[in-house]
Amino acid sequence: MRQGREQKVKIAVGLSGGVDSSVSLALLQNQGHDVFGLTMKIWDGSIKIEEGAKHACYGPGEAEDIEVCTRIAKRLDVPYKVIDLSAEYNHTVIDYFRSEYEQGRTPNPCVKCNHTMKFGFLLEKARALGLEFDRFATGHYANIETINDIPYLKVAIDSKKDQTYFLYRLSNETLNIVLFPLGGLTKAQTRDLATKYGLEVADKPESQDFVAGGDYTVLFDKVTSGDIVDENGKKLGEHNGIIHYTIGQRKGLGIGSSIPYYVKEIDADNNRIIVTRLPEHLLKTELTAQNAFLKPYVSSNPIYAKIRYNHIPACVEYIHLNNDNKMTIEFTDPERSVTPGQAVVLYQDGYVIGGGDII
Repeated sequence: MRQGREQKVKIAVGLSGGVDSSVSLALLQNQGHDVFGLTMKIWDGSIKIEEGAKHACYGPGEAEDIEVCTRIAKRLDVPYKVIDLSAEYNHTVIDYFRSEYEQGRTPNPCVKCNHTMKFGFLLEKARALGLEFDRFATGHYANIETINDIPYLKVAIDSKKDQTYFLYRLSNETLNIVLFPLGGLTKAQTRDLATKYGLEVADKPESQDFVAGGDYTVLFDKVTSGDIVDENGKKLGEHNGIIHYTIGQRKGLGIGSSIPYYVKEIDADNNRIIVTRLPEHLLKTELTAQNAFLKPYVSSNPIYAKIRYNHIPACVEYIHLNNDNKMTIEFTDPERSVTPGQAVVLYQDGYVIGGGDII
């Protein structure tokens, strides 16, 4: 992989206060590179979130994470810079998150944040402030490989930690300067290295939530209740806001029934949740994605699609990309719970060859 054969260069390393980014910094320094830490500050306190809530990407715990990054940088004796991107984050990620839910779609803030913030505004603002670097590295579990002069994301060695789904929108220009030092490591190996380097985050638990505490209703000014209806429009109960539901959801519907119901559709125009008792009604043979792209195929082998992060990739029968960047994808076998707002990511031989936003 390209990451392992770099000559000595100046590398900005995105730090979050977690074990993955900290080990990436230490690894690159140990390889002899000129490194410094870089953190984007996204929390400005404008939204009320309880202090002490479980850590997440967005919330008051960010201050503690920055303190950890400061200590890590000091221990490794490398420069460290915090860049305030809270205004950009509120406009780009929080507003997007609200808008998607209010329109009955299920947003994917991790894809949005990586594409527009971490690999976008952060690098732009760092350079605007006069910070110079040749490469940008993060603690993501992913690889990059160039084929016929085109850089491709490639899945990480640790399939359980692979994060190419969240990174699929990175442009060729960005991929040409990015390094993922952990792409060839397992999570266990990363923690072992953290211990080896004497990093205080070696045993730090992972943060999985988007908003501190896990309750993202705090992001909305008003959440309105409405009807839960069956496929014929018969009222079965009431929901506590469409933002709490997603396609295929079974638990937490609040419908008294010995036979489970599943969310089939989110009708934002009428503030309704439409449910079905028939799981087969959640199956679809195709989907349409917007803002889509498709790279040259890397082989003649089958193409697989992931329609959400933890989805087992589904074999694709047909792909067509229109001039308006809308893509039609047909599956070999019907897929369950295709969810508008989520990303569809296409893989061939473990390489990311395309994707888009499901509509």
